[in-house]
Amino acid sequence: MWPMSQTSTPPVRARVSARVGGITESATLAVDARAKAKKAAGEDIVGFGAGEPDFPTPAPIVEAAAAACADPRNHRYTPAGGLPELREAIAAKTARDSGYEVAAAQVLVTNGGKQAIYEAFATLLDPGDEVLVPAPYWTTYPEAVKLAGGVPVDVVTTEEQGYHVSVEQLEAARTPRTKVLLWCSPSNPTGAVATPAEVEAVGRWALEQGIWVLADEIYEHLVYGGVQHVSMPVVVPELAGTCVVVNGVAKTYAMTGWRVGWLIGPPDVVRAATSLQSHATSNVGNVAQVAALAALRGDLSAVAQMRSAFDRRRLAMVRLLSGIPGVTCPEPEGAFYCYPSVKGLLGKTLRGRTPTTSTELAELVLEEAGVAVVPGEAFGTPGYFRLSYALGDDDLVKGVTRMAELLAEAR
Repeated sequence: MWPMSQTSTPPVRARVSARVGGITESATLAVDARAKAKKAAGEDIVGFGAGEPDFPTPAPIVEAAAAACADPRNHRYTPAGGLPELREAIAAKTARDSGYEVAAAQVLVTNGGKQAIYEAFATLLDPGDEVLVPAPYWTTYPEAVKLAGGVPVDVVTTEEQGYHVSVEQLEAARTPRTKVLLWCSPSNPTGAVATPAEVEAVGRWALEQGIWVLADEIYEHLVYGGVQHVSMPVVVPELAGTCVVVNGVAKTYAMTGWRVGWLIGPPDVVRAATSLQSHATSNVGNVAQVAALAALRGDLSAVAQMRSAFDRRRLAMVRLLSGIPGVTCPEPEGAFYCYPSVKGLLGKTLRGRTPTTSTELAELVLEEAGVAVVPGEAFGTPGYFRLSYALGDDDLVKGVTRMAELLAEAR
């Protein structure tokens, strides 16, 4: 007689991995989606959440993409690292715009800047490696670090220092596990632009400490009032062997939806990141790559027009925000965001509610004033709002005025 079978309860396994389950949804995209849903439902909403130009992609770029659609060469797989002619154009554009001389073999074309950032971290980091992330930071940075097995370490700056991180702060945060410094200037979300002297000082420090730098230069052309953007490996040439530069066409050419970015780095890092991409997504869409090629081969007249409009809106937004009691707003030097402190309003009663966090206050502003902003918690510094001024002048004035009228009721 066979023995009776022994039954056992199978182990309970998580349905979603801890690695992916621990990711925080992009707060900026979530705010934008909620604002758009309210608009679709018929509500009058002014959205300051999305970080994208409100201008259309320039016509010559669109025309190049339309022609590419009809070309059978673009109906097939192409090299995972990017179209050879686009990689050449990116190298030429980098030399033209920042003075950084690189070879096409040092370029990897990616599905937007986000993929470039993730792949850079995935290529550089081993589990437990630390990344210094000056805060306020773009919401994706720490999540990309964690996805790659790294540990983000916040280095918090304040409005009193103009959101400029110092070498002393970075040194205080450094540990034996520090491998990478994340560098973003002009900054999302603050609009801060490091001076050439600050960039050189930080680059020299990173070089001396043997720390890699991941430099996000996506807003390089959006600077105002005579402020200058400089590329870290240009002012510290010796850093080129331990520096990855990330960029793309999204902000400069109003091409956020086209999803073309790139990373530039030492050949071994680029080869490894290209191998990763070959398994993750293969090549970037060919039509979008052809559009990016047209953008880079053209002039910068479109960004000059956008920059002029952004500059006008920047000054208007700072003026309006600074007139709100309890709000402190430094003047941004680049990108297209204001990052005011709303700490003076927290704990005050407004329309029967007493918000104690910027998240709660942002929720109240959306519900009571029909204005969508992103709270500072999303950027690592509670007590702030991020407002994009990449929207029409009339909507900008209407939105900030509505918010000001509401916040004036706080007691």
